[in-house]
Amino acid sequence: MATYAIGDIQGCFAELQNLLQLINFDSKKDQLWLVGDLVNRGPQSLEVLRFVKNLPKPIMVLGNHDLHLLAIFNQIDPLQAHHTYQNILQAPDCEEIMDWLRKQPLLHHDKKLGYVMTHAGIYPNWTLAQASNCAKEVEQIFQSKNYPKALANMYGNEPHSWHKDLTGIPRFRFIINAFTRMRFSNEQGKLELNTTGDLTKTPQGYMPWFKVPKRKTKAYKIIFGHWAALEGKADTANIYALDTSCVWGGELTALRLEDEQKFSVPCASHCDIIQI
Repeated sequence: MATYAIGDIQGCFAELQNLLQLINFDSKKDQLWLVGDLVNRGPQSLEVLRFVKNLPKPIMVLGNHDLHLLAIFNQIDPLQAHHTYQNILQAPDCEEIMDWLRKQPLLHHDKKLGYVMTHAGIYPNWTLAQASNCAKEVEQIFQSKNYPKALANMYGNEPHSWHKDLTGIPRFRFIINAFTRMRFSNEQGKLELNTTGDLTKTPQGYMPWFKVPKRKTKAYKIIFGHWAALEGKADTANIYALDTSCVWGGELTALRLEDEQKFSVPCASHCDIIQI
């Protein structure tokens, strides 16, 4: 038995199948961890969702594109021309898939294997216990029947910093942003959520969240995706960046957790059709 964590798939179903063939994945014995962003931009998001949903025991965490799909499904945000969600929304099993998707976690921690997985990372000023509790708060909201009301308040960059006394919508939004959109933070834990790109684009006074000197989760092995421009290179102990830009013409990557060996397959020519 082996455990494989796979980076952002984003609708690249053919590449996912090629990668699983490369690692000789056996769904009866092996387990998949998925860092989120299963959908959008690539051509086969529906196929990806159906495949993962039907695995015996998949482990995934929600990414920002997955949450955006839920918002569009609930008519909170309009479907736009550059989205590749249409085939999901028109599928006969759409409602069933959306119900499954909203019940997925924001954080997964396997004490035996010693890894923690989230989509974007773990906020530097949180201990693992704090991060786990914050994730559970939002997960409980998404698993309730009233979750569309919460989704309607998901968008926005504020608040930029965490405080234990945050309540209501600001608290909810910060937790979502930390787990699904975070890239840069300053030493005090203020997030900068506008900047994308590689580390040459780092805003003055900021650094990658995993480089914050007093980050409270340095002792844990953290798997994340989201940041394609890193090209899978974080150069930091216990940090495993797995988004290797498949949908942008790069590769789809798997990390075997038992021995930390990486496996990658190239993007097919059809996969990077949507670039925004």
